[in-house]
Amino acid sequence: EKSLQKTSTCSSVKPTDVFVSPYALNLSSFTKLVKRLQERHPEFSRDKIVEAVQEVRKIHKGVLSGLAISSIEEKASAIL
Repeated sequence: EKSLQKTSTCSSVKPTDVFVSPYALNLSSFTKLVKRLQERHPEFSRDKIVEAVQEVRKIHKGVLSGLAISSIEEKASAIL
């Protein structure tokens, strides 16, 4: 039991802590945005959705930073 405590990576986790998948932590904002758009517009391919997001970027002088994801989602939806 003592050796398990030394090698355990979860020894500081309390039962009340919420488990977050490591995969969820690796999703970029862009990936999350595309996923949300795919759920909202299942009739469009991923490529078409990415094109719509790129169009939003083009409209905003080549950058999306500073825009809320929800705002980008709305603008891309309007393009789709």
